[in-house]
Amino acid sequence: QVQLVESGGGLVQAGGSLRLSCAASGSIFSIIAMGWYRQAPGKQRELVATITDGGSTNYADSVKGRFTIARDNAKNTAYLQMNSLKPEDTAVYFCKMVARRMPLIRPSDYWGQGTQVTVSS
Repeated sequence: QVQLVESGGGLVQAGGSLRLSCAASGSIFSIIAMGWYRQAPGKQRELVATITDGGSTNYADSVKGRFTIARDNAKNTAYLQMNSLKPEDTAVYFCKMVARRMPLIRPSDYWGQGTQVTVSS
C-alpha cells in the first residue's frame, strides 16, 4: 500500500511564508513525478507545481516567482516553499505522486489527504 502524508499547512498573514512537505511511503518501485494541487472553496482543484524524477519543474502562472517545488529522492519527499503568500492562495493543498509499484507496469496516481493553507489579509 502507498501513502502520502502532507504537513506544513496553517494560518499565515499575507506576505508570509509556509513550507509544505509530502512524504511517500509503502511499496514504491519508482516515482515518476510529484506535485502539488490546491482547491479553494467552490472552485475546481488546480495544479500548483510539479517536479519530475529528473528535476524538471512546472508552475501555475499564479505562483511563478513565489513558490518553489523541490524533491528529495532519497526520502521520497516533495516540498513546496511558498513565499509572498496572498489571500487568494488560501486553499486545501494536495500532494500527488505518479509512481510504479512494480517494474514494467503502468504508473498510477496517488493523492494525499490535503493540508489547509489560510492566508489572512
